[in-house]
Amino acid sequence: MLQTYPMYSYIPARDLSRARKFYEGKLGLKPKEETKGGVVYEFAGGTACFLYVTPNAGTSQASQAFWDVDDVDQLIEQLKAKGVEFEDYDMPGERSAAGAITAGGAKAAWFKDSEGNIMALIQDLEK
Repeated sequence: MLQTYPMYSYIPARDLSRARKFYEGKLGLKPKEETKGGVVYEFAGGTACFLYVTPNAGTSQASQAFWDVDDVDQLIEQLKAKGVEFEDYDMPGERSAAGAITAGGAKAAWFKDSEGNIMALIQDLEK
């Protein structure tokens, strides 16, 4: 029933201005729409996220969202050059020179945003 509708992610921020500097400055996102409560960023395939203010930002111990990418290692290097720091989780799998972990048919890397939210880059190796 719900799979026939688009799904969007929410990204919580304690400080919207600080979060926008991270997402727009370091990740290069461009706002699609600004509202009183936050900012909408649009992505490929008609997907989007809503960055909004809440005191609960950064409290999840799991990934908030992920980007389905073509080359994790290349993006790691590009984002590191912009000051993004990647997490180093102790996980099974082969680690690339850039720091991505390959396991279960995917290559993945994680970073925290300015608010402490865990975000991921995932490359499906079985496509």
